[in-house]
Amino acid sequence: MRTITHILLLCLLASTTLLAQHKITIDATLNDVEETITIQQKIEYVNTSSKSLDTIYFNDWANSFSKKTTPLGIRFGENFDFPFTFENDSKRGKTTIGEIRNNNGSPLSWEYGTAVDILKVAPSKIIKAGESFTFNLSYTVKVSDDSFTRFGVDNNGNYKLRYWYISPAVFDEEWKAYSNKNTEDLYLLPSQFDITFNYPKNLILDSDFDIVSEETIGTNKRTVIKGIDRTKALLFLSKTIKFESIVTDKVEVVSNIYQRKVSSPIRALMVDRVTHFLNEKLGDYPFDKIIVSDEDNRNNPVYGLNQLPSFLSPFPNGFEYDLAQLKTMSRKYLENALMLHPREDSWLIGAMQINLLIEYINEYYPKMKILGSLSDFWIIKWTHISDLEFNDQYSLLYLNMARNNIHQPLATPRDSLTKFNKNIANDYYSAKGLQYLKDFLTDTSLDEAIKEFYTTYKLKQTTSNDFKKIIEAKTSLPIDWFFDEYVQNRSTIDFKIKKIEKRGDSLDVTILNKRKNKLPVSIYGSTKKDSLIFKNWVMPIDSIGTITVPAKGVEKLVLNKEGHIAEFNRRNNTKKIDGILNRPIQFRLFQDAQDPRYNQLFLMPIFEFNLYDGITAGMKLYNKTLLPKFIHYKLEPQYGFRSKKIIGNGNIQVTNQFESGKLYATRYGFSGSYFSYDENLFYRRFTPYLTFSFRDEDLRKNEKQFINLRSVNVFRDENPNDSDQEPNYSVFNASYVYSNPNLIDYYRGVVDYQISENFSKISTTLDYRKLFVNNRQLNVRIFAGAFLFNDTRENEDFFSFALDRPTDYLFDYSYYGRSEEAGLFSQQLIVAEGGFKSQLQPAFANNWITTIGVSTNIWRWILAYGDAGLVNNTQSGTKALFDSGIRINLVQDYFELYFPLYSSLGWEPGMPNYDQRIRFKVTLSPKTLLSLFTREWY
Repeated sequence: MRTITHILLLCLLASTTLLAQHKITIDATLNDVEETITIQQKIEYVNTSSKSLDTIYFNDWANSFSKKTTPLGIRFGENFDFPFTFENDSKRGKTTIGEIRNNNGSPLSWEYGTAVDILKVAPSKIIKAGESFTFNLSYTVKVSDDSFTRFGVDNNGNYKLRYWYISPAVFDEEWKAYSNKNTEDLYLLPSQFDITFNYPKNLILDSDFDIVSEETIGTNKRTVIKGIDRTKALLFLSKTIKFESIVTDKVEVVSNIYQRKVSSPIRALMVDRVTHFLNEKLGDYPFDKIIVSDEDNRNNPVYGLNQLPSFLSPFPNGFEYDLAQLKTMSRKYLENALMLHPREDSWLIGAMQINLLIEYINEYYPKMKILGSLSDFWIIKWTHISDLEFNDQYSLLYLNMARNNIHQPLATPRDSLTKFNKNIANDYYSAKGLQYLKDFLTDTSLDEAIKEFYTTYKLKQTTSNDFKKIIEAKTSLPIDWFFDEYVQNRSTIDFKIKKIEKRGDSLDVTILNKRKNKLPVSIYGSTKKDSLIFKNWVMPIDSIGTITVPAKGVEKLVLNKEGHIAEFNRRNNTKKIDGILNRPIQFRLFQDAQDPRYNQLFLMPIFEFNLYDGITAGMKLYNKTLLPKFIHYKLEPQYGFRSKKIIGNGNIQVTNQFESGKLYATRYGFSGSYFSYDENLFYRRFTPYLTFSFRDEDLRKNEKQFINLRSVNVFRDENPNDSDQEPNYSVFNASYVYSNPNLIDYYRGVVDYQISENFSKISTTLDYRKLFVNNRQLNVRIFAGAFLFNDTRENEDFFSFALDRPTDYLFDYSYYGRSEEAGLFSQQLIVAEGGFKSQLQPAFANNWITTIGVSTNIWRWILAYGDAGLVNNTQSGTKALFDSGIRINLVQDYFELYFPLYSSLGWEPGMPNYDQRIRFKVTLSPKTLLSLFTREWY
């Protein structure tokens, strides 16, 4: 009997501990002039663990905005988020702590931990398991500008408060206290909040807490709100009515998501439909009210054409509003109810959110195309991308990362994901994984498991392993492959039908798994006209598997025909029972999405320009789809309207990618080109090449290294005006490139070796760019080069090192007038070799050269530059040179102007024809310009 009593007492104590919550009481006063919040806060901390605690950690994420050097500031720099880096200190937020005391008024010892947004407090006694301790905090929060994260204070004096108070970190056998890195993953346990907020009466307060009371006192308003089982206290204070309340029979939705073309009654109907959909798929929301903000919507929108301005939108009225409400509301629905670790288990929240989006589209917009109404436009209608369903975008956007070999495992902590993977690819891939698992189970067990998981673990700490156990209880089929391989493994998916053998009335099909994983795959038997005969599943295979299927009526077999599996390459999934080509050849005008049913070739008109050929027009024949491929080839014949010749170039490249190790890719190929290099003079260049690419296994790091090997073979028309010209030559070139481009510290180094019949040379280039905390920018470039031997003709500088304008005998640079010695095109600047901006003598070095160039900003994009160097020629010895001037940095590395001032020539603005001394840098290549916009994502 005594034993039973002890057991009952232990169970009661355990249940009490599990139900115990921290109680957070806040009395806050907003100073609208100084944009600060003065806070008196009481935290009744409950030790729900089995250990005694002598130090308590708190999250002070408001203080993460205080400096550029905080983990948050560093993350902004890594992501090329310029506003935080270049904004002045008055716009940044911070926390100023006055004191921290216990319940008796005695001061407590405190300090910031590993970072300025993690607070360590020593209680005046050890807090044993099940005990509580009260902390009283007095502090002031400076609200940050909303331009950093869309939360904070905006230019109109509206406040969107997210991380505005200090909160207790989670202790789960160890402290789960970590810094804010703009990944929206603050980890808190459900707590009871009692908040009294004092603010100017011209502001309107919106939240999803219950309003206890509200009164106006003079020029201020005092609102008391309360929330139980809450993990966050999100508040909005606006000068005008921003939010509307839509009351449904499931939950009251408070939202400021707005679309002009959607009337209030239609908005209410759509919101009502979304709440009923979520209730049906998941279960009851645990609170009476949910706040769905446009700030959350814009931070994580439904990416795609629906982000276009409304007057350009190809989607029907209300579609964007409907999806914005669904995506934002479903995220809140899941995050506020499921106590999953938001940094370690974020993939499961993303998977369920996007899975809901997929199912909602299937139910309410089953015929919606990825291009919307553009799919019916005559010039687009014949493309394959116009056939893609709206839900096809999830595989497409994930494969964009996988084909570029920058995908990451779903189980990667949220703060370790690249920006694209965090915002888009991993959520999409995880949702496709749920669709894959659902198709494999062939019944409704996954849908039932999701709903059961939500209802069972609502407002309780849980993990993805709990989700796995619920699925296992509902099926006899193996599901370990999903959690152990699909979620944990970085490997992509690629199946192939290796061979088919007829055996009586059956077919023995051998299937090859080309990747290092053990996964199932679906196989379809059909006629040539795609009439389905059967669909079977092959149990998980890690290398080669064989399945026997009926042969009657089957003319071809297809793996993963419906695309439920986000395969790396679906072009090898089809095998005809008889015939040569498994996929017919298809020609398309313009680049298109990959259609696995065909061997695709694309035609695209191209237009280019150089001084000697003039405007060139032609047609590019190539095989590259919207996603990179293993083998790329292109042929670009063009007609030069000035040279009146057929010119152009071509290239074939093979890329081998490696999913583990520092060597992540090898590329080898062959390129050729034929263009003018002077008036009525042409060159032909043929180049076989090989590149080894290395990187850090942490994909968030930008550090990369390359080893490039190539043989450049040039054949030029002889110039009748240059009897000393060497028209034909071959150069073997080996180079090592180190690159680590970041917003704060930019590094790039190149060691280059060249050898030809008449010379051998080696050079190194070092580039460094530093952005200081006061927004001062320093750029340093060092170049040094020397000939190992030089048997070229005396006074010939074609192969010499150049001080300011390389001859570009390897034809690497995009000169618009490469042979010009006067006029506008001679002023084009490509910073290479010596890197000088003024045109000085000697302009070349046939022995050795060393230069240094420095620039720093005077005001924003206006910089001062200076170069100094030594030039050594065999005939004239060594000469020291320098130049200086102003650099107008309109778009760094893409469009810049250089105005020389003082150099070895003297004061250049006072010299004749100063306009001819101005240099310019301009990039017209679409591919190069595109990198300007994608660097922050990749």
